[in-house]
Amino acid sequence: MRSLLFVPGDRPERFAKALASGADALILDLEDSVVPEAKGRAREAIAAFLGERHPARIFVRVNPLGSAWIAADARVAATADGIVLPKAEGAASVEALLALVPEAPPILPIATETPRAVFTLGDYGAVADRLAGLTWGAEDLPAAIGAATSREDDGGYADPYRVVRALTLFGAHAAGVPAIETVFPSIKDEASLARYAAVGARDGFTGMMAIHPAQVSAINAAFTPSAEALVHAARVVAAFEANPGAGALQLDGRMIDAPHLKQARALLARAGKTKP
Repeated sequence: MRSLLFVPGDRPERFAKALASGADALILDLEDSVVPEAKGRAREAIAAFLGERHPARIFVRVNPLGSAWIAADARVAATADGIVLPKAEGAASVEALLALVPEAPPILPIATETPRAVFTLGDYGAVADRLAGLTWGAEDLPAAIGAATSREDDGGYADPYRVVRALTLFGAHAAGVPAIETVFPSIKDEASLARYAAVGARDGFTGMMAIHPAQVSAINAAFTPSAEALVHAARVVAAFEANPGAGALQLDGRMIDAPHLKQARALLARAGKTKP
């Protein structure tokens, strides 16, 4: 999944537009974007939508474990393609959700929204077979610790949240699941979004969440391997296949070795290709 687009669950009139955006997945929200008085109505709208066939994967973001709404949310989300679990605190939170819905679809924890959650980012491997990936957020955490903001004056993340982003990235890869970049809040700043998404792809994230349909095309572009990158990856693989006993080779005047081969194979796998 390159792009995962949030849609308020109580705004069913937006569901069709969200599907038309080209997002690989929609996240129908029952949590922050839906006020308590509208949560029941949102569950009904989502349940009706899940009863139809759609070209994108449909996730549902439930309310946090321990909330008054989680049981009802989980019953609705059980028929989705995936569940987004906010305020997750490691494998224990995933297991708690599975206790509510044993046949739950793959779960995507938002894994950095509480201080304790940061210290559990390395233990998702225990439930990796039940995960759709791992993602993070930098909005709830500063509020939880009394920080004024998660960002510097130039819009970049302050050091504590850059650390959290990195730990999420490594936690996902340690568990062997996709690492999903967090949202970019400036809807109209297309150039900055494109740069942010490109950095995420460079750093090892495989997709990114979006908050508006207008963001989807830039995100999809950033997380789609270029034709040039695929050609190069295929040449790396071919070079080692032609020299099976070699630990290191030269390609285009540069040394390549086992990490380059692993990277090339992973890129081709993401693109669903063995050859460009």
